[in-house]
Amino acid sequence: MEGVILVLSTYLIIMNIAGFVMMGIDKRRAVRHEWRISEAALFMTAVLGGGIGCIFGMYTFRHKTKHWYFVVGMPTIVLVHIALAVAVLYYILT
Repeated sequence: MEGVILVLSTYLIIMNIAGFVMMGIDKRRAVRHEWRISEAALFMTAVLGGGIGCIFGMYTFRHKTKHWYFVVGMPTIVLVHIALAVAVLYYILT
């Protein structure tokens, strides 16, 4: 069981770092009028577990904060992940 927790924790840390870094890279590219990271890729990173990193990146780099679908969508993804984690833990512990 500890091995599963270690792998899952490592995965989530990597995904959140990736989400944070992707927001920073996309902001830098936007300022320079260069090729951008797609919004779908940013959302996919959040869906795959990097939502908290994406949110921190949004507000750290002040990027995508004027788009309602990012301001609402990213926290919604994180809340769904939390609800799923609580449901899985409840199922395991009962």
